[in-house]
Amino acid sequence: MIAGKRVLLTGGGGFIGAALAERLLEQNEVVIFDNGHRQSIRQRTIASRGGLHVIEGDVMDIDALKAAAAGCDNIVHLAAIAGVDTVLRMPVTTMKVNILGTFNVLEVASSLPRLDRLIDFSTSEVFGSYAYKVREADITSLGAVGEARWTYAVSKLATEHLAHNYFKQYGLPAVSIRPFNIYGPGQIGEGAIHRFIVQALSGQDVTIHNEGGQIRAWCYIDDMVDGILMCLSAEAAIGNAFNIGNPRSVVTIYNLATQIIALAGSQSRIVFTPWVSADVELRIPNIDKARELLGYSPAVDLDEGLRRTIEWYRTHGSGA
Repeated sequence: MIAGKRVLLTGGGGFIGAALAERLLEQNEVVIFDNGHRQSIRQRTIASRGGLHVIEGDVMDIDALKAAAAGCDNIVHLAAIAGVDTVLRMPVTTMKVNILGTFNVLEVASSLPRLDRLIDFSTSEVFGSYAYKVREADITSLGAVGEARWTYAVSKLATEHLAHNYFKQYGLPAVSIRPFNIYGPGQIGEGAIHRFIVQALSGQDVTIHNEGGQIRAWCYIDDMVDGILMCLSAEAAIGNAFNIGNPRSVVTIYNLATQIIALAGSQSRIVFTPWVSADVELRIPNIDKARELLGYSPAVDLDEGLRRTIEWYRTHGSGA
């Protein structure tokens, strides 16, 4: 865990950013630079804590970004257009914000007099529709041009190349993270677990796409934050990309829905809805590299993580 640092979180008002800020504030100052679209920090106890500075701004505004980064020792770049439904609606905006916004972040990071670490968030989507125990060095596989789902993956793969090339050409201490299906208390937006829990607790039908045979490995938010903190502190992380996920917490979407209904004590029915767009059928990470270079090991299994998350939503509501 780093200490005594000033850390900029672009997009820090979102689910992962708010959880990371909560941990960082134990021993650091945190600057959240966010456009306010997703304000997960309102779901946590950090809004009034000392050492937290919240600046409303957009990564497309390089001057505002530069002002927010002044005096920062580390940058974690989380700001992006994400979520399948959002990307399908705004594919051009997705590419502009994700690619040009990341370029702005890298330019600002390179202009700082000193920087300990720049972490760029990529995505497990870069592995395409079928990803079984994929390693960081495995060939990325994207879908056809014109299939809107892959717009997000293409934009994020481009930012990985950008971050890595800033490291190679300019010596920027950059790291890329590929998160695999993160969930937990305080999540908002389009995540399956968030949606299933909200539906189950309210007695609504739990809706899943097609037959629900898609397979995912789910990673609890605390394990995600552990991985980020290790990337911020480990010198061996610099210049590398890491899969951060939990390959032990694997389940089909259908079985995930039934498990959530049972744990919530719900009477909800499962309803199958057609999904005509491209989907990820199988996604499980290999995390050997993160284990070896960072000492990363996810600790929260799926059953325990779901219990914690369900209880949080039972107390706090939908989080929307």
